[in-house]
Amino acid sequence: MSENQNLLAEQRRTLILDEVRRRGGVRVNELTRRLGVSDMTVRRDLDALARQGVLEKVHGGAVPVVEASTHEPGFEAKSGLELTAKEDIARAAAELVPPGAAIALSGGTTTFALAYRLTDVPDLTVVTNSVRVADVFHAAQRSSGSGQGAATVVLTGGVRTPSDSLVGPVADQAIAALHFDLLFLGVHGISVEAGLSTPNLAEAETNRRLVQSARRVIVVADHTKWGTVGLSSFASLEQVDTLVTDSGLSAEARAEVSEHLRRLVVAGESEQSEDEPAQAAEA
Repeated sequence: MSENQNLLAEQRRTLILDEVRRRGGVRVNELTRRLGVSDMTVRRDLDALARQGVLEKVHGGAVPVVEASTHEPGFEAKSGLELTAKEDIARAAAELVPPGAAIALSGGTTTFALAYRLTDVPDLTVVTNSVRVADVFHAAQRSSGSGQGAATVVLTGGVRTPSDSLVGPVADQAIAALHFDLLFLGVHGISVEAGLSTPNLAEAETNRRLVQSARRVIVVADHTKWGTVGLSSFASLEQVDTLVTDSGLSAEARAEVSEHLRRLVVAGESEQSEDEPAQAAEA
């Protein structure tokens, strides 16, 4: 870990969380030395991460939270995690969207970040089961006027999940009747064995319908999603065309991705050709 005293709170907390997950626990005095900050600063960071539900404070330090495969954090809890990575991913993913495309955005905090990047792309038709994503486009239209070039937004109905996605039979039926060029899919977990997964059974079924209705499937997921497995799988890696992720994805994971996907885009690094197998990039 860096010993830079000027690390932003978000950067420190990302480093702390990565260290907790990698080592299975950390002590406060170790973090103060490695980060070059005060004991009080470290404890505030641990308090903030504990409130988000991503680690558990213990006497003198912190340990990972052992989550059940059915645990689904709420939107607010997830929105404070990996902020820089999500912004980088959103920026890279937005470059894949041509004007006039019909696209779909699933629920999630990364697709939410992507929505902001897409408000300036003209003449989009946006299908989404995310209340948050729809709100981004509606707010953009209100602020700039709904003139020529504004996105047409189709919000599915359904039952609202903790991540503010709309799922269930109503959403499934609406999606099944549509066809879109690109699907940008946020995920709870991604792995070789389980593919794409979520803790929510109804959301898994709705995501299956999204995948079936898309000509191309683009997963937007930061590196912490790799190796996470939720209760229900809804797609295999072979059903994914492109993974857009951040530079925190390990070389080993990149090598595994290259065996299953057509394209790997690592935000901030040179992209792989869509006609060539994804190669494990240097970290």
